[in-house]
Amino acid sequence: MQVHKFYLNGLYIVLDINSGAVHLVDNLAYDILDIYDGSNADEAVAALQHRYDRAAISEAVNELQELMKAGQLFAPELTVPLTFSDKPLVKSLCLHVAHDCNLRCGYCFAGTGDFGHTRGLMSKEIGEKAVDFIIANSGRRRNCELDFFGGEPLLNMDTVRHVVSYVRQRETETGKVFKLTLTTNALLLSDQIIEYLNANHISLVLSLDGRAETHDRMRPCINGSGSYDKVVKRCKQVADSRGDQNYYLRGTFTAYNPDFAADVLSMADLGFSQLSVEPVVAKEADYELTAAHLPELYRQYELLAEEYLARRLAGKGFDFFHFNLDLSNGPCVAKRLSGCGAGHEYFAVTPEGDLYPCHQFVGRDEYRLGNIDEGVSNTELPVKFRQAHVLNKPACRECWARFYCSGGCHANADLFHNDLLKPYELGCELQKKRLECAIMIQAKLAVAYQGSAD
Repeated sequence: MQVHKFYLNGLYIVLDINSGAVHLVDNLAYDILDIYDGSNADEAVAALQHRYDRAAISEAVNELQELMKAGQLFAPELTVPLTFSDKPLVKSLCLHVAHDCNLRCGYCFAGTGDFGHTRGLMSKEIGEKAVDFIIANSGRRRNCELDFFGGEPLLNMDTVRHVVSYVRQRETETGKVFKLTLTTNALLLSDQIIEYLNANHISLVLSLDGRAETHDRMRPCINGSGSYDKVVKRCKQVADSRGDQNYYLRGTFTAYNPDFAADVLSMADLGFSQLSVEPVVAKEADYELTAAHLPELYRQYELLAEEYLARRLAGKGFDFFHFNLDLSNGPCVAKRLSGCGAGHEYFAVTPEGDLYPCHQFVGRDEYRLGNIDEGVSNTELPVKFRQAHVLNKPACRECWARFYCSGGCHANADLFHNDLLKPYELGCELQKKRLECAIMIQAKLAVAYQGSAD
């Protein structure tokens, strides 16, 4: 498959899969591409001449051929970069500074914080060793990333502060530049902690599931009480304190709220502008999403896309993570093939210093890579993850979205199929719908901005 075409919100859209070029076409060109593959112009003309004027068909085919010459239609297949045979550089670490939590979320993949093992906090020493590990294994790469994660990382603020100080020291000593992120449920955010996070330029991922009834159903406190009011208060304080930037308000939707567009818009209506809402990934649970939910979920994404677009054009927009798509300058080939880099460029570090491919693999003992002291001792696993790219996944080879999702989440593939090369199908379907909506939005905005410029 070299092109993907779809009709959405009044637009006939064609995506050239390998180049990433997007074309808005009329219904004639749209129909031609049901037949035309770049080499059979006469066949396309013959097949459609009973529906369209023959001269018009020929003219449209000529225009498609010009796009081909420009490398924007039927572009050649991508190949695996030679760098994929090199030893990968570590770019990012997820520091599990706390395997404990002050919430009891119903859908928590981390077992309410203990990841199926014991509760505990990361020591300052392990935190320092993690920083040294990424410096030692990042080669000449200058930019590195650390994410303070849990459980709830604010339960171990002493270690967070210590590691941040150590990072700044090591930046001076090595010339590295670290981007720091902290993921929190927001309950423990105090005035002092917010001031500290802002002063140290730490990006935040804040957890909120939308409407009060949605949030409180799945994100209760330990005593069973709702957390919504406290979370909203603290999240608003954070967003206001940093000019509504450098954060994401991240939610999860489940089978209990398939009308999730209303939850996204409720957060926007509260004044938050940096939003991300993800489908829950679960097996054998009352709240799990299944194929039966897909028609409604598709409808919700389309509703959300239309409202998102309307608000943007009215000057009252918000950012929704899955609708942020750069059609003019997509990711490099390596990123398009391998995605997040879990297991070879990105690792998670447990409080004990154990290394895993990412935060979602923590607790799956067969995926333990080694320890922060000894390094990566299971040297076969990084190779396995590095080779689990889209060109090696049978289901991805013919999928039009393969260079946007990069084959999907490895942890989800393992959870549902015990095989990194078999993507989680429901996730694939939702990703494709989100991408269609995102492409439509960008196309509509481009047309609108071009019209205003004229």
